[in-house]
Amino acid sequence: MAKVVEEMSQDCRILDKKDGTICLEYHPTNVGRHEVLMNYEGNPCEGSPLQFLVDSHNGKYITAYGAGLYGGCSGKEASFMVVSHNERDLSVSIDGASKLDLKKEDLKDGAFRYSYMPMNPGAYDIAIKVNGKNIKGSPFSSKISGVGRKRSQIFLGNSSEYSLKVMEADMVNLHGNIKTPKGSVETCFLKKLADGSLGISSFTPKEPGQYVVNVMSGEKHINNSPFNIKIGNDEVGQPGKVKISGSTEKAIANSKNILTIDTRDAGYGGLSVAIDGPHRSEIVCTERKDNIYTIDYSPHEPGIYIINVRYSDENIAGSPFLVDVQGEPSGRLRETVEKEIVFPELVNVGDNVEFVVRYPGTNPFDMEAALTDPEGSCELCEVVDEDDYRYNVRFQPKMKGTHILSIKQKGLHLSGSPFVYSVGSQSSGGFHKVQAGGPGLEKGEVNTENVFNIYTKEAGPSTMAVSVEGPSKARITFEERTQGLFICSYKVTKPGIYGVHIKFGDEHIPQSPFKVNITPDSVEAKMVEVHAFKDRGLQVDKPSTFSVNLNGATGDLNCTLHTPCGGTEDCFMEEVDRGVYAIRVIPRENGIYYVAIRLNEAHIPDSPFAMMVGSVAADPAMLHASGDGLDFGKTGVKNKFLVRTAGSGSGLLAIIVEGPSKVALSCKEVDDGYEFSHSTPVAGKYMMNVKYGGVPIAGSPFLCEITESRPGAGHKPCPFTETSTLVIETVDKKIGHVTTKKLRGDATKVLAKGAGLKKAFNNRVVNINLDVKDAGHGMLNVGMVSEKGNPPVELAYKASGRNAYALQYKVNEPGDHTLSINWGDEPIPGSPFCIHC
Repeated sequence: MAKVVEEMSQDCRILDKKDGTICLEYHPTNVGRHEVLMNYEGNPCEGSPLQFLVDSHNGKYITAYGAGLYGGCSGKEASFMVVSHNERDLSVSIDGASKLDLKKEDLKDGAFRYSYMPMNPGAYDIAIKVNGKNIKGSPFSSKISGVGRKRSQIFLGNSSEYSLKVMEADMVNLHGNIKTPKGSVETCFLKKLADGSLGISSFTPKEPGQYVVNVMSGEKHINNSPFNIKIGNDEVGQPGKVKISGSTEKAIANSKNILTIDTRDAGYGGLSVAIDGPHRSEIVCTERKDNIYTIDYSPHEPGIYIINVRYSDENIAGSPFLVDVQGEPSGRLRETVEKEIVFPELVNVGDNVEFVVRYPGTNPFDMEAALTDPEGSCELCEVVDEDDYRYNVRFQPKMKGTHILSIKQKGLHLSGSPFVYSVGSQSSGGFHKVQAGGPGLEKGEVNTENVFNIYTKEAGPSTMAVSVEGPSKARITFEERTQGLFICSYKVTKPGIYGVHIKFGDEHIPQSPFKVNITPDSVEAKMVEVHAFKDRGLQVDKPSTFSVNLNGATGDLNCTLHTPCGGTEDCFMEEVDRGVYAIRVIPRENGIYYVAIRLNEAHIPDSPFAMMVGSVAADPAMLHASGDGLDFGKTGVKNKFLVRTAGSGSGLLAIIVEGPSKVALSCKEVDDGYEFSHSTPVAGKYMMNVKYGGVPIAGSPFLCEITESRPGAGHKPCPFTETSTLVIETVDKKIGHVTTKKLRGDATKVLAKGAGLKKAFNNRVVNINLDVKDAGHGMLNVGMVSEKGNPPVELAYKASGRNAYALQYKVNEPGDHTLSINWGDEPIPGSPFCIHC
């Protein structure tokens, strides 16, 4: 299927040339820039959408198109096409950073292919002329980057967020759509914003007028829905009004280069910045204030880089920017070891299985392992302590199907756990099925073996490559004790930031490349001790305090908290005695946290320390995801899958989707878990990550292929990778039991008014009014008692309107009375109230 996008979309005529190629025939109706969207079996073809320019001469159209008109990579051939029915009047020339040969190939029927190979990076001007005059769009600026092409990107969606100004504590059962001024209805992306309110992410209006947002909980509108959004001309996304300043032409390698991007006058839209070049770049947004963004980027090596800045899905003025990165080479060295992975032997029911892993720094007395079968039954495994922190986990599967192997220390999953283990059959495989984990992917030390494990059994046969890049050359070793399970280690001689790259079939596995901070051999850091650290039994919003004793060591002490959702924050730290520090952390959500304690940037022994907040029963190994929506789906429809949480306790369940477009995610609570649905207008491959308490569940991530629901139904993909996230807090569900819905609300948003909050009169009815408009869904609980412990003569409440309650009480004892008002499990502001009679 192919169609051309200009002012109005039109279908192309597809002609089969019977030689393995096809011809697309289209008759343009106007001059200017066009796009061809090409799909095969519902999926975008490589290179789609294809941009081309149309101009006219003597009543006939002239067309120029091809990637070579806009950019490429030095040392690689670039090409473009020109279609003209009058070759004599046509001339093509290139002028740029180096001399080059322009090759011309006559494809007949008025079509010509031009190709060139730029040897030097830089900007090349391509002039296409008819009778000595440039056609529309000529000269074209082709921006050529250095040898190789590696991309670093960042997406900033704040300018595309719109708050609906309503509090919804729970995202479960919420879904919505938006009606545009022209009457079309589209799925909208709901999100809980930073202030706790419900909002829309990726709101990029293309026209002024009235937008209507419908937000439903199940089949009913939530409070204040539908929401009307009035968009004026100055609020429509306008990339041309984005202002950029800073290092857009020259930069220094391995130094901070600053970009300042002002979107205040550009309306609603998402901002994205991508850097292409011969090497990777570090890119981070250091400040965002009043829709002005400060971005620091640092290319690893000198060379020519291209910076693409897009707003509201379009390039801003001047983008892409060609940047000459100067400075000294970093001297980073790269060592790579490849391993051919053969198809693993099939494991059958009753086989004696050994699973050997290595986790330095662990205590064998704290280790445990368990195997969960396809029916959900869990059985402990034998864990044999071998030399040098190797553990041989032994088990015997009793049925066919997909099993889950959990390896824990002190009841918490170790890095990489849980593992998927197939019995009696083999999974479909793929690079996304490779699992890697271990301390060597998180931290390291010079002149020491930094160890991690790689599990490939479920990924099938292919070539695996492990590379370590950094200030010194790494010595990499492999050990395969169990088929499909590798113990890998590397040793380096200089401190610094290293990249550990793990590829399977020339594709990066999930989370690769890993960034590891290798510290010097710190004798002083090993002297530091932690006391009174509590690793479980912690509650949300309740502080936990422990102490750190330097024991005579000197230097800078640093403590950071890594949250289940991937955030990082500094811990409160105070010196209470010489060399003794009190450290306080306040968790804000349930899940597994990691407290990293460093002295002079080197981790102290056993750092980072894991701690469980909430129920210790919250186990990601007990979750199971299933459904067609994890593997395939259609554009424009809800593709569903189920995450079974029964028996896994309560915790934070996160769905993170990465792909060529934003995805609308919604969730519905069912008896044994939660049913999720995702919808996107763009066909392509999406990576579905399912995490529980910050830990990926077994089998995650899942690779989902979305195809068009009908020919031409899909939109064009974004050139960058988009990320969509939905996080919910699950309730504890028992296996085989139907659970009632747990209401959640925000007690701090309840407003209580009335004279009865301060004073009561003997044997007289007193009134209090409660406003719960912004408090979400919750259950109202009221209690009252006198000084002597007696209840009041009367105490009752009833609904007095939408989102309001009328509370009445009557007492017959003089003295002070205590009135307690709770919304859900929490007291409202001021409660308990002391009332004098």
